[in-house]
Amino acid sequence: MQRAQLADAVRYDANGLIPAIIVSTEDDAVLMLGYMNEEAIQKTLETNTVTFWSRSKGRLWMKGESSGNTLELESIHVDCDQDALLVRVRANGPTCHTGNRSCFFTEVEG
Repeated sequence: MQRAQLADAVRYDANGLIPAIIVSTEDDAVLMLGYMNEEAIQKTLETNTVTFWSRSKGRLWMKGESSGNTLELESIHVDCDQDALLVRVRANGPTCHTGNRSCFFTEVEG
């Protein structure tokens, strides 16, 4: 596995954000998709608790700051194009605000 420094590893979009796919280390389940900026990634690395840039709140947002259902960082990987992150976590409770374990609980049909 290769390793890279954050400044060299990540390409942000025009808004300074990068999508972050959140996956459980327990069973590889996809739990959610969030967006991070450089500050959110740095905060996540410093605290080992996943922090995002909330587009709706316009500020940093630590997952679980009100619910207590935090995401403990295991690792961050960048994809080959450097424009998406895979964040492996240990989830402390349900990830979705609806109370579901994953935000991806609705199947699209037809």
